[in-house]
Amino acid sequence: NISANATRTQNGVTIAGGKGKGGATNQLDSPLGLFVDDDQTVVIADRWNNRIMQWKNGDTTNGQVVAGGNAQGNGLNQLSSPIDVLIDKEIDCLIICDSGDQRIVRWSRRSGTTQGEVLIGTTCAGLVRDEQRYLYVCGARKHDVRRYQLGEKNGILVAGGNGKGDELNQLSYPTYLFVNGQQNVYVSDCGNHRVMKWTKGATEGILVAGAQG
Repeated sequence: NISANATRTQNGVTIAGGKGKGGATNQLDSPLGLFVDDDQTVVIADRWNNRIMQWKNGDTTNGQVVAGGNAQGNGLNQLSSPIDVLIDKEIDCLIICDSGDQRIVRWSRRSGTTQGEVLIGTTCAGLVRDEQRYLYVCGARKHDVRRYQLGEKNGILVAGGNGKGDELNQLSYPTYLFVNGQQNVYVSDCGNHRVMKWTKGATEGILVAGAQG
């Protein structure tokens, strides 16, 4: 909760990158998704560098490559245009939306890890975990959101899945996600310029912001 007496700073503070576009460890190139851990460590999907970067709290000089960074490709030690990442704290690993390779990969955070493993072969634009550790995936090209248990390959449809469109049971290039404690799914429905809410078990969504048609 935000205090009624809270104030805001007028200027932001650079915590990662800020040294121009590039591939050095103090640079980023089109960063997209990021995840902030409890200790304020930030992991970033550094898209065009085909890697995941990590910046620890207080270290504003150089980041660390923690996944990929071995040129663009589909090898287990490579990534291709990663666009989202999160930390699975239970098993201390990264879960990465490796969009160019149309897969979701898991990469251990243990020192010395040189490659990941493929969890799911699917298009993806965004990832999130809920309190029960289900994984939700935005299928931008399939215009749907699916929920996965650990080890599942197909998942359960929770939003969209009726082709690209602007009806309440459809999505168009869904991108970002939020899931609350009741497993209600909020989706940024990019192609329809709107935000939709899908309650657990629903067959159509509810418009919460944006376009009316």
